[in-house]
Amino acid sequence: MAFEEQVKAFGMTNMLLESELEAVEKKYKIELKPKSSEKDTTEIELTYFPQFQKTLRDEAAEMARSYELFYCLEKTIRLQISEMLEEKHGEGWWKVPIVPQHIFGEVKKRIQRERDSGITPRSLDELDYTNFGELGEIIKVNWPLFASVFNNLKAVEKIMLNLNTLRNPIAHCCVLAEDEKLRLELSLRDWFRLAE
Repeated sequence: MAFEEQVKAFGMTNMLLESELEAVEKKYKIELKPKSSEKDTTEIELTYFPQFQKTLRDEAAEMARSYELFYCLEKTIRLQISEMLEEKHGEGWWKVPIVPQHIFGEVKKRIQRERDSGITPRSLDELDYTNFGELGEIIKVNWPLFASVFNNLKAVEKIMLNLNTLRNPIAHCCVLAEDEKLRLELSLRDWFRLAE
């Protein structure tokens, strides 16, 4: 395994360990690691957070870890895809036929919708406008390249489908059930296992 992959695996393993420590803290109602100090708290948190119901603040704190895991995994997958395609096809790799035509078109529409709404664009990278299903399709269309890293296309597709399903409750501010938290952690492990 390359040094970069070892560093990524180390980081993700650390996140899983932190998640497990938080579960122990919650289960036994103990504090194993120090919480952020009052000095680290922003004016927004001090002024507005207390106005939210405690149950909502507790749910948000509980979901923060799942969001962090998902964010890191999604960004890692996008970076991995981008780096591999750029290495093979150069900086301007974002084009048809490397990216399926319908994905290329959907991304153009999403970028235009953001421009039309007047909000700050989320990214200058088109790949950031794709969903997990589309990322899976990009991998599938370019499988000869990705087969050098991932050991099974069907497994990649299954994991990407699981992640796409898990993304919805996280992105739409719903609390993940314990089974779904476990499924997220397993999907994370499965993703890194594909590259072994």
